[in-house]
Amino acid sequence: MSGLNEMTGRETGRYRFPARLAPFMTSLLLSIFMCAFVSLIATVKSEGVGPGLLGAWMSAWLVSWLLAFPVVLIVMPIVRRIVRAICHPI
Repeated sequence: MSGLNEMTGRETGRYRFPARLAPFMTSLLLSIFMCAFVSLIATVKSEGVGPGLLGAWMSAWLVSWLLAFPVVLIVMPIVRRIVRAICHPI
């Protein structure tokens, strides 16, 4: 029964993804936040702060995220290997 609780998150009242999805979820969240931040800065720099900023930012974010997410999925394992090679283990 504890296996079911671990899968569903019943003891905490919320769903938690299985640990095997951690690399995918890391890539997903990293790409969302990084694209949001970078596209906001680029949009403000090119468009300025004004009434059309939110729409321009969301459009820029969507295009950049659609490209960034697959790139992060591909590059993240390579980056992890490089980091393991240049850092002492914990």
